[in-house]
Amino acid sequence: MCGIAGVMRFDGCVPSADNVRAMCDAMVHRGPDDQGLYADDIVAIGMRRLSIIDLDTGHQPVHNEDRTVWVVFNGEIYNFKELRRDLEQRGHRFYTTSDTEVIVHLYEEYGDAGVQHLRGMFAYALWDTKRRRMLIARDRVGIKPLYYANVGRGIAFGSELKTVLEVPQIDRKLNWQALGHLFTFGTTPSTESMIEGVHKLEPGHQIAITADGRMTTEQYWDVTFAPDNGPSEAEWVERLRALLLEAVDIHRRSDVPLGVFLSGGVDSSAVLAMLSRLTPGRLKTFSIGFSEAGFDELPHARQMAKAFNAEHHELVLEPQGWDTFLDLTNYLDEPLGDTAVVPMYMVSKLAAEHVKVVLSGDGGDEIFGGYDKYIVEQRERKFDLIPGSVRRMMAAAGEAMPEGAKGRNFLRHMALDGPRRTMSASAMFGPAEQGRLFDRSIAGLVSAVDPFARGAQYLTRQKSSWLSSLQDWDLHAYLPLEILPKVDRMTMAHSIEARPVLLDHKLIEFAASVPSDLLLRGRTTKYLFKQAMRGVLPDAIIDRKKHGFSVPLSHWFRGDLSGFMRDVLMSETSRQRGIFQPAYLEQLLKMNSSGRSLDRELWTLVSFELWCRSVLDGRPGLRGAGAPAARRAPLVPQSVRTSHVAL
Repeated sequence: MCGIAGVMRFDGCVPSADNVRAMCDAMVHRGPDDQGLYADDIVAIGMRRLSIIDLDTGHQPVHNEDRTVWVVFNGEIYNFKELRRDLEQRGHRFYTTSDTEVIVHLYEEYGDAGVQHLRGMFAYALWDTKRRRMLIARDRVGIKPLYYANVGRGIAFGSELKTVLEVPQIDRKLNWQALGHLFTFGTTPSTESMIEGVHKLEPGHQIAITADGRMTTEQYWDVTFAPDNGPSEAEWVERLRALLLEAVDIHRRSDVPLGVFLSGGVDSSAVLAMLSRLTPGRLKTFSIGFSEAGFDELPHARQMAKAFNAEHHELVLEPQGWDTFLDLTNYLDEPLGDTAVVPMYMVSKLAAEHVKVVLSGDGGDEIFGGYDKYIVEQRERKFDLIPGSVRRMMAAAGEAMPEGAKGRNFLRHMALDGPRRTMSASAMFGPAEQGRLFDRSIAGLVSAVDPFARGAQYLTRQKSSWLSSLQDWDLHAYLPLEILPKVDRMTMAHSIEARPVLLDHKLIEFAASVPSDLLLRGRTTKYLFKQAMRGVLPDAIIDRKKHGFSVPLSHWFRGDLSGFMRDVLMSETSRQRGIFQPAYLEQLLKMNSSGRSLDRELWTLVSFELWCRSVLDGRPGLRGAGAPAARRAPLVPQSVRTSHVAL
């Protein structure tokens, strides 16, 4: 696990090694254990290393036998031992025992197709000195990030946006398309960042770059939903159990201590159960909770920890001082509308006191059909039969109602059809609301690109079932744009590695072959996965109502955090940007105070403003009337009850 960075020049100028060092210094948290650099007349590549595999000889960059191929790598290759054995039989000689070295030898053996052999999470840059050619690649589902930007006659890349922004030629200008996407879905787009000209390499893609500046992008992997109706339910259950055990086994490879993020839900509990079968001794588990009973899952996590004799560690969060908000928005790299970044930041901090690697259950809902929204879609599909004339009447009636009025959102939602109706359920601010949210001078810039267009492609391309279409959208949007960046940034903030076992691509391809009625059975979500866990997990865990990683921010925003939130959003610093209409922000604050839950909308606004202060202003922290008071208390540790439970 590392952070990587680099610069490649096409104009005959020698890239600055010092600039690449500065890029790496911007992400020391991703790799505090080591650093490395390779530079020649065209390329400079560097890395920061978090030592997980081959602690002694795993220094990067790594090269091949004759030092003609070099690589910097972020992530883990779980099948590196098997790959190494095969490559050695083919005549390749290794000088380390690291997983990184298999990448250069795979490239020697298979060329660009070497990436197809990797099983893991990764982003890497490989430089071929003979062919004068760079290859940058990202893992299949986007667990590890990779940004890049064309800079004059050259290209810069890095594991984080802030890394790429260390290149002096990049102007820190807002990307209006990304801004519109942020306030629609809570994320930036799949190919764009919040800074104009800085792009994301999409999951399952690689780019080949030649010395004369030619760039060729290739998609090397995608998921296709093709149900196999041959096996019986019992056969599916046995296949899933065996594959899950094998995935956990290969994901536990580590030369440092590891533990489990445990929510008490079926996914993380399944990971713990399988890991306990494979690992001698007591496992360490880490959980987060809240004093608000409706949001607290700690009793379920404790139940699972006790069932598998784990050494359990937990935190209970309460709203107090908010310096941590400032810290986590800096580490977040881009603004994000997921309120769960707060507990993820704190549980990662807790885990970092005990382990360097954690396994998680992320991805189970996407691949095995676990979201309640799938049940909602099943119910709402009948509304697609509504005639267009009636839809237009419903839309007009909804728009005529005052914002916050009962029934307004229902009418507007049902007036949409197909993909747009499905996506609108996940949207924060629709076109009409964005017209009131953004200042008139920029509203046209923000709305120039339709944020729903890309999602509509995924919601219509899978032909096997409507459920597959929703899963496809979640695998290409919700997962890589919201869930995985949250986990990656918050764990890396504390220099620990998170491994989402259920996103092993073998498991994903398996799940894509499962018939839809074994994923969603009536109102039972994740049916097959739950059946596979019968006898492995307590029935009470399998059958309990899905909770999700909810945060009581709406309560906090009406109480302890109300002053903090107003100080951020209504400050002179925020007003002077000219992005939002203050009157509409006031309206949102009043609606929240009166009891309407707007935690996601308000958190996105706060996250964006704090990001602006850090990235655009270059002065992280609170500014304005409320700054001194908001800085006094050092966030959650004062008010967190830390419990080390030996069960």
